[in-house]
Amino acid sequence: MKKLMGIAAGLGLALGTLATAHVADAATVMRCSHQLPPNHHIAKVIDRWAAEIEKLSDGDIDVQVFGANSLTGAKQNATAVAKGDIDCAFSINPQWGKTLPLMNVTLGPFAVSSLTALKKWDGSEAAHFLEEKLLTKGVKNVVWLFTTRSTAITSNGKALIKPADFEGVKIRGLGPIPDAGFVAMGAAPSAMSGSKVYQALSTGVIDAGLTDISAAVSRKYYEVQDHVTVLPLFSIYFHGYVNPAWYDKLSDKDKKAVDQAGHEAAVWAIEASEESAAEAPDQLAAKGMKVHIETDAEIATLKSVMAPAFYKAFGDASGADGKKLLELVDKLQ
Repeated sequence: MKKLMGIAAGLGLALGTLATAHVADAATVMRCSHQLPPNHHIAKVIDRWAAEIEKLSDGDIDVQVFGANSLTGAKQNATAVAKGDIDCAFSINPQWGKTLPLMNVTLGPFAVSSLTALKKWDGSEAAHFLEEKLLTKGVKNVVWLFTTRSTAITSNGKALIKPADFEGVKIRGLGPIPDAGFVAMGAAPSAMSGSKVYQALSTGVIDAGLTDISAAVSRKYYEVQDHVTVLPLFSIYFHGYVNPAWYDKLSDKDKKAVDQAGHEAAVWAIEASEESAAEAPDQLAAKGMKVHIETDAEIATLKSVMAPAFYKAFGDASGADGKKLLELVDKLQ
């Protein structure tokens, strides 16, 4: 019996050692949620970013990307990551709404649309300032993905070009702060995630769409709207963030892999966004939409109405921190 017990104990020890080795060798799972359809150019950048993390970590991290709201809904992403229900997610900056109004800083009408400023964003003082604020909300930012500096406003019957055209129009909104400019023109914004806009347009819940020019193609707005106005209204980022406790458990090598992949993806996103935006107007025209490119004079007219309303709303919501952030953003111009 003692011998048998000894054999059993030895076998148990051996199995335990093997199990421990297996656990040690197992990759750290990184479940990532986002709302984009698979053909969106930023969805493709996210897939490339995920592959780069796996490569740089030598397979220590297994990045599992769940797009099109298949893991968690867009509005729940930040909470799910902060609670540790999932490891990682992506949001567009206006989705932070009242939770962190500072994130709306790039949505000032026609304010942050130069390619020079956007190329400087990753690693900038402005970005670091927001990263610190995001930590207070329970998430650690790991990548900034510039999505657009070219906005599409879609409609039926006629293009929306001047302030008077927006009077009484039910338009897709992004949140109280970015919507302030549309309210100032008499429009009625209704905030919703990009995945819900097509249905809202097709059923008449809203009259006009608002999105980046590339998404107007990938989400097939041309099937339910016949006009599009293209203008450099604001810049939007998808940004990726992880649960801080998940990140802290990584080895130094794997932390470096996540960080480096983030910096590389920031560059890829700008390249992909510029390429996609350049092609989109012709693609929409080919699908039958009438495309209007806003002129400098038309932009100036819109800005004169929209900008004061935005900055009042932004200032009221963000206070001293908002003023400081605007100063940091000005350094990028």
